[in-house]
Amino acid sequence: MHIRKASPTAPSDSDKPVEEIIGNNSYHPGIADVEYDELHVPCPPHTTERKLMTRIDWNLIPFLCIMYLLAFLDRVNIANAKSFKLVEDLNLKDNEYNTALTMFFVPYIVAEIPSNILLKRFSPRVWLPTCMLGFGIASVGQGLVQNYSGLLATRFFLGLFECGMFPGCFYLISMWYKRNESQKRYSLFFTSTSLAGAFGGLLASAIGKMQGVRGYNGWRWIFILEGTLTCVVAIIFFFVFPSFPEQAKWLTEDERAYIKARLQADQGHNAAERKITFRDVLSVMSEHRTWLGGFMYFGLIVPAYGYSYFAPTIISTYHFDPIQTQLRSVPPWAASFVFSLIMATLSDWWRHRAAFALVPLTLTLTGFAVLYRVHDNIPVQYAMLHLVTCGTYGILPIIVCWFNMNIGGHHRRSIATAWQIGFGNIGGIIATFSFLSKDAPQYKNGYAICLGFACLTGLAVVLYILSIYTENQKRKKAVRDVGLSDYEKTELGDLNPEFRYMY
Repeated sequence: MHIRKASPTAPSDSDKPVEEIIGNNSYHPGIADVEYDELHVPCPPHTTERKLMTRIDWNLIPFLCIMYLLAFLDRVNIANAKSFKLVEDLNLKDNEYNTALTMFFVPYIVAEIPSNILLKRFSPRVWLPTCMLGFGIASVGQGLVQNYSGLLATRFFLGLFECGMFPGCFYLISMWYKRNESQKRYSLFFTSTSLAGAFGGLLASAIGKMQGVRGYNGWRWIFILEGTLTCVVAIIFFFVFPSFPEQAKWLTEDERAYIKARLQADQGHNAAERKITFRDVLSVMSEHRTWLGGFMYFGLIVPAYGYSYFAPTIISTYHFDPIQTQLRSVPPWAASFVFSLIMATLSDWWRHRAAFALVPLTLTLTGFAVLYRVHDNIPVQYAMLHLVTCGTYGILPIIVCWFNMNIGGHHRRSIATAWQIGFGNIGGIIATFSFLSKDAPQYKNGYAICLGFACLTGLAVVLYILSIYTENQKRKKAVRDVGLSDYEKTELGDLNPEFRYMY
């Protein structure tokens, strides 16, 4: 297949039928001799591409951000609760607190792929608010438990219901946007974690003052109030939450056709109507790039959760009281929010991912290396926490976006997304036992573990770059038109010889 650059006398794409455009532009981002701006599909006459994408943004991104903000808040607010007598009230001993953190990840890891399959079957509008209501109830339950066993049970169900949030939302975003415009949306969604961290610290400092209200210590009110908020929002979302483009009733038929056409021109046929089979799972899991994507995420999850679960504990060693500890936890999260959006904007502007996955990693490595060595300079230690959050939470959305937008087709992408998040979150189990009370206040073991796994991410990213570069060069030298039918292209997804991986 050969694509000619448009000339002044060539007919405009807007004069061509959608079917012709799709047939001539099966998949092109990342091909060296084709510019992104040459890939056009006709926009409905009553609107413009910019207006339509703005409307899509407002009908999609805010809902996902709110959902994941509340999910992450309910997941990590146990770290804030620990500062308000959770350990003492439940009489937790030795590493029981760490075990409770680990319990969350058991169902969270196992149920990722099944959750994404169910999301595709029931639609995001039904499945994701249902999960949200479930983890909201589980969060309220955490505030009512009376012993260690009860805490373990509620953490288990919290992980079970939250497992579909992150991969499901990332999967949904990938079904709406082209690859060169997706990173800002991915990062804006992912920075909900930073907002949750900052908001959680502020909220915990306020709720913590409810100490003794109705005979409850402050940690119970953190779980009860934040869980109740999640339940209320989940009920509202049953009526307003977005779904796939094919199911969006707020779009006209022309607009749905346009969204489908521009995505096919950018990503190939998405097989939205196709059911996922066990054979699809085996196919995706047999590819080495699938495993590299998992290790890229896995390596960063350890420092990500290491910080999010233990930030208040680490900051408390700097001799702050519980309220000041919560307030001091806010600035690093705020810094990571701004940094993530800057990285995403630059990444989309340059239409490049690899450098933005590697360069910020130096911040994470520097931060943990200094924290490992310096233990008597609080201003420096506190500054390094900013580097850790900026680097770690700035890279995570880029890695997930980069990997998932390099997977073609609904069926392949839903599996690959869930796999990457599910496998990566094994790192969460490691993170929960990285910062043990016996290592306080220096936590050298925890910092060393985080440093080592960040290096693992760097290695996986380099190998992934080499793999997709080699494959792109191989396909570039091959015959462009291989005579595949639309059905065959749909089945192959990113294995289609016409597909080019994005760097």
